[in-house]
Amino acid sequence: MAKEKEKKKAYLAMAAAFACVLSAGLLLLLAALLLFGGNKDQEALTADSEGASVRDEGLPEDGEEDPQADLEPEEEGVSTELLKPKEVEGETDDITLGVDVSKFQETIDWEQVAAAGVDFAMVRTGYRKSVAGEIVEDECARYNLQEAAEHGVRLGAYFFSTAVSEAEALEEADWVCEFLKGYPITYPVVYNCEGFQDETSRQYGMTVEERSALAQVFLNRVEEAGYTGMFYAARSELQDSLFWDTEALEQRYRIWVAQYLDQVYPDIDGPEYDGSFAMWQYTDQGTVPGIRTVVDLNVAYFGYEETARALEEGAAGQVEADPEVGVIFTEVSEQVTSKDVTNLRSTMEQGDDGNVTAQLRNGEACTRTGVGNNGWSRVEYDGQVLYAVSGYLTTDLSYVTPASEPDDGFKTQFTAVTENVTAKDVTNLRNRPSVEAPSEVIVQLNHGEVIVRTGVSEPGWSRVEYNGQMLYCISSYLEVVE
Repeated sequence: MAKEKEKKKAYLAMAAAFACVLSAGLLLLLAALLLFGGNKDQEALTADSEGASVRDEGLPEDGEEDPQADLEPEEEGVSTELLKPKEVEGETDDITLGVDVSKFQETIDWEQVAAAGVDFAMVRTGYRKSVAGEIVEDECARYNLQEAAEHGVRLGAYFFSTAVSEAEALEEADWVCEFLKGYPITYPVVYNCEGFQDETSRQYGMTVEERSALAQVFLNRVEEAGYTGMFYAARSELQDSLFWDTEALEQRYRIWVAQYLDQVYPDIDGPEYDGSFAMWQYTDQGTVPGIRTVVDLNVAYFGYEETARALEEGAAGQVEADPEVGVIFTEVSEQVTSKDVTNLRSTMEQGDDGNVTAQLRNGEACTRTGVGNNGWSRVEYDGQVLYAVSGYLTTDLSYVTPASEPDDGFKTQFTAVTENVTAKDVTNLRNRPSVEAPSEVIVQLNHGEVIVRTGVSEPGWSRVEYNGQMLYCISSYLEVVE
């Protein structure tokens, strides 16, 4: 047993000695390689008499195939230029205020809008229908672009897309660029896409990547035409790339984010959004002089030193305002007369007689061609298309104006009528035909509740019977129940 232990010790000692010798040899070999390699690197960096390095001797001549050309570059040391939004000459970091508008804002008085301090307007040029896929021009686009520019409001534009292919996205972009070429577009041209989660939308079922790719196709083409591209979406869609490839879009284009909070600009500086953005739509319930409806309000965190020139001067023709924008007419063809004396107006607005073109008297007939959903009728009178309050007209050509009206003690004069009406939504019924004290709201009339209207006045009030009371309501808030 003792001899076996001695043999084992001797064997281990020999193995340790051999390992030491092997390690020393490897160290000597490594030192030699380093010395040899260092000399070769030094030689390769030494330029020859013609200014070329020794390494260049191995490169192919012009026209020769480089055997390294198809190899992937090494990860380390490769620099890739980062995408970034288009740089625009004359752009500043000024904060500017604007509106975005479409036909839903009806006919706008841009002189008043400009006087109210609005810097820019994002005008909807058109949209692609969400089911049929047809491109449609916004009814007010040309007028809005023309009048806003004329009154010093700088222009941007947007298009509502429902493209489902690259070809359609290009078609939309080309359509927009052609439409805008005659106008001085200073602010960005925007890609707007909504409603894709609706099962009736032609975009239903498309992936985030597919829709985002189409947005980039549209915006790339817009920028090729000379405009600045911008992408619009709600904060909830952009955050965490929930519905859009937000990171890719932010790298390449300016972002216009919509978020409506309890506080608005300038009470707070911006939305609750983690990504980068250049414009914030902070309310859809704004009010601006010259715009009869509520309107979206925006703050842009940039401005411009001067207004851009149109890409093609003279390409935009002069247009007139469409007085029927925002009104749905039921087309008719019938003879009507006035219940008393009715003003025929060039626009559907009361309060200022500057638009009164003629008067229709009881017994005199004209042709009614449309009944609007706003309480107005379209008529043809003496070769002109004019408008009258529907309640002042009757198809009973034998109707005779009553000899006298009951005196209700107010200065407002009412023309007698007898018709069933209801509220378009919820309407206040007052004890006086006025919204100022001492007028009081007695009750509210809800849509679907039918009452009898007994009189209408030229200033725009209706006299109604409600539970045995004689009350008053603004006429435009009511609709006739057949």
